[in-house]
Amino acid sequence: MCFYSKLSKKAEEIESKLKAKFKDKTSFVPQDEIKAFDFPKLPVITSEEQQIINFFQWGLIPEFSNNDEIKKFTLNAKIETITTKPSFQLYTSNRCLIPADGFYEWQWLDEKGKKKDKYLISLADDELFCFAGIYCSWQNPIDHQKLDTFTLLTTEANELMSKIHNSKKRMPVVLTSKNQKNWLNGENLEDFKKPEVNLIATKLNKENQQYSLF
Repeated sequence: MCFYSKLSKKAEEIESKLKAKFKDKTSFVPQDEIKAFDFPKLPVITSEEQQIINFFQWGLIPEFSNNDEIKKFTLNAKIETITTKPSFQLYTSNRCLIPADGFYEWQWLDEKGKKKDKYLISLADDELFCFAGIYCSWQNPIDHQKLDTFTLLTTEANELMSKIHNSKKRMPVVLTSKNQKNWLNGENLEDFKKPEVNLIATKLNKENQQYSLF
């Protein structure tokens, strides 16, 4: 799965690369490590507003939810099953991009995962990319406040990620500039189940300093 990402680029670089403008640039802070379980509000580009970068909360809350507790279980969604899962099936056409320049995964060194190596996964030259996501606007039934939320899609791990994420053998659906528009414009889900990207895995030591490439 994917619960730790990285977006360390400056706002201007993100805007230039994605050909979109932040709705509120002052709200953006570059981060070297983003934790999904903090339910952060992150930059997203939706299929409805492809020239605007908004901020949505990580952890999709379906419209039918009475509270936000479900967000703990909707940080990721398997692309293979989003059309059948009740939490996601209504929102498969609500496509979004989640910008990133890396994500983190742990390789198990024993059967129970008590010993692990941490890896930073990125593209060559630390290039900006996007995760594929879907989103939903939820209204809190108590205070009637609107909250925009998203989930990040995962798929079966490729050869590299199978070696690193050897416990679950999953990876995020990574989109490059070649297919980001295709995702937003609603092309078939099947076309995105095997991301055609050349990922680089960098093993990190305890101080998160790079010391070897996978």
